[in-house]
Parts: sequence; C-alpha cells; structure tokens
Amino acid sequence: MASASQDAMNKMQVRQSYRNLWHTDLMSTMQADLPYCCFALWCAPCASYLLRKRALYNDMTRYVCCAGYMPCSGRCGESRCPEFCLCTEVFLCFGNSVASTRFLLQDEFNIQTTQCDNCIIGFMVCLQQLACIFSIVAMIVGSSEISEASQLLNCLADFVYCTVCACMQTQHKVEMDKRDGVFGPPGVMAVPPMQHMSRLDQPVPPPVGYPPPYPAPQPYPAQPAYGQPYGYPPPQGYPPAGYPK
Repeated sequence: MASASQDAMNKMQVRQSYRNLWHTDLMSTMQADLPYCCFALWCAPCASYLLRKRALYNDMTRYVCCAGYMPCSGRCGESRCPEFCLCTEVFLCFGNSVASTRFLLQDEFNIQTTQCDNCIIGFMVCLQQLACIFSIVAMIVGSSEISEASQLLNCLADFVYCTVCACMQTQHKVEMDKRDGVFGPPGVMAVPPMQHMSRLDQPVPPPVGYPPPYPAPQPYPAQPAYGQPYGYPPPQGYPPAGYPK
C-alpha cells in the first residue's frame, strides 16, 4: 500500500512538468465566454454534468466516478447506470466533479496550471478553511460578534467558491472548444483508450499535446566575409595571388 501511494505521488509530481497551457486562464474566462460563465454560475451541477460527458467524447461507457481519482472510483456501479452515477456525483460531490474533469483534461493534453491559477485556487481553499475555523470558534465561545464575523466570512467563502468554480468550468469548456476545432480546423486527435480514465494507475502520457503557436525560427544563412559580395561567388582571379609588401 505504501509503495502504491508513493508511486502515485511520484506520478503527480511528474505531471507538474507539463508544458502546455490552458487556452485561457481563470482571470480571462469571463472575457472568453461570458454567457457560459453565467450558465456555470447559476446552473453549476448541470454544467459539470455536460462538461464531463463532453470530456468523455459523449461516450458514457467510459465513465468512472470522479474520473478514477478517488478511492470509490469504479465501485459505484458506473457500468450499469453511468448517467445516474454522474448526476449523483455532480450534485453530491460537486467540487470533486469539477476537479476531476480538470485533472482529466490536464492529463490528456499535458496542461499545466499557471501560478496565477494556483494562487486563485489556493486563496479559495484557504478562505474556506478560515471560515470553518471561525465557525468552530464562534460555536465554542458563544460570542455574538465572532458569530456574525463567521457568518460574513462564510458568505464570502461561498461567493468566492461559486465564482472560481464557474470560471474553472468555463476554462474547461473553452479548452474543449479548442480540442474540437471551434477556433479553427481541429488537429488529428483520436479518442483516448479506456484505461486512460484511471490516471493514477497509468504511466504519464508523452509530452505531445498541442503544437506551439508559432513555427520554430529558421537559422540565418552564413554571412560572407567582409568585403565579399553577398550571395555571389568571388570573381575569377580574385583575390590576387599576393600583394607587394
């Protein structure tokens, strides 16, 4: 068990070296697709359901609970009723469903998370933890001032959580638009095999993903020596055999 956990941690560390970037970062998702961002904010479970199904190329026979990242994955009867299991996941484990779709796309396309996105996600998690601590302290102390402060902090944490999740889901949608050729002709891409659904049990995919946005610069031709015409051979008899000293 310890060796399996260590192998999983090693693979997660290797995945931190992914080279590709999201088509849009979390700060730019509203500008990239404002209508879908509003849809993901007000109908978050529905957006999570549709995004996971689309990430599976609309093939629900490939569905595994939480995309294979949780201990319960593959043990919830997904093969018999995948649609019902996905509905249960997005409503009861909404945060895990969003994170699982994110990991699924990152592993498929070798996408790294930028430092800005990490700061936003970390701030959301820390704010939730702080709100939980304030609520526990308010319950123990019984102070009305601390109780009011904890309620305000809880409201702020919920607002940040809903906003970040909506931006995350919009980021996933824009990335799949890029995958499916909405922004241009799609690249040659096949549906990944079934075993890629359980990412921690599989080797790290090769660093391919999307090609760079610009072609590699071509080296400049060698420059002629000073005094020689560029691009033409030297004339016959030049330079002379020697100069008088």
